Amino acid sequence: MQLRPPVRGIFFDLGWTLLYPPSGDWMFSGFARKYFPRDKLSALPRERVDAAREEGMELLNRNHLMSSTDEEYRQFYEYYALLAKALPELGLTQTDLEKVTEDKVHTIRDNYRLFPDTIDTLEALSGKYRLGVISDTWPSIVPVLENFGILSYFSCVTYSYTLGTYKPDPRMYRDALEKMGLPPEETVFVDDGVENLQGARELGIQPVLIRAKPEAEFCDNIPSIRRISGLLELLP
Repeated sequence: MQLRPPVRGIFFDLGWTLLYPPSGDWMFSGFARKYFPRDKLSALPRERVDAAREEGMELLNRNHLMSSTDEEYRQFYEYYALLAKALPELGLTQTDLEKVTEDKVHTIRDNYRLFPDTIDTLEALSGKYRLGVISDTWPSIVPVLENFGILSYFSCVTYSYTLGTYKPDPRMYRDALEKMGLPPEETVFVDDGVENLQGARELGIQPVLIRAKPEAEFCDNIPSIRRISGLLELLP
C-alpha cells in the first residue's frame, strides 16, 4: 500500500520503532530484574501483580508534566516503591529501590538498543524529508538519543513529558505539526500503536504501523511494515 503524495515530512515514534528495550520491558531493565525477578513475580497471584503495575502507571500518568531527570527520578522511585509495598514478598529495601531507580533514569547503554536498520534508514531519508519525533517518554530519553547519535537527524521533537499528556491526545500531533511547519496531509507518522495512528489520521497525518514488537498490533486499513527500513518502499 503506497503512501499518498506529496510527502515532505515524517514523524517517528521511538520505542519499538527506532529503538527497543533489550529486556523486553520498558519498566524492568536487565538490572531491575535482579530485584523484580520473573520467577518471583510469576509465583505471586497474577491479579495482584497486574493491579500493582496498573496503579503504578496511573501514578506516572497523573504526574507526567516535568522538565528534568530529577523529577523523573522522584516519580520512578515512587513507582517502584508502590510495587514493593504492594508485593512485600519481594523483600525490597529502600537501597534496592534507589538502585533500580538510578538504573532506570541514568543508565543509557544497557537499557536501550537501536534496531539494526535505524541509522541507515534515517540517513537515507534525511536528505529528502523533514524528520521529527512524536514519543511518549521521559527526560532521560534525550541523552539516550544523543548517545546513539541520532538526535541530529530530527528537525523537531515532541515529547509527552513536555506537554503532560500522551498520544493519541491531539495536542501531541498539533505540537509536532506546528514545529515541523507542514500541513498534516504532507506528513507521515510511524508508530507501533494502532490507537496512536488513528489519532494522527484524524488530523490528516498519514499513518504507518510498524510491527517490530513481539505480539505486534495489526490493523487492516493502515499500511504496515515489519521494520523501519520498510518505510522506504512505501514512500512515493
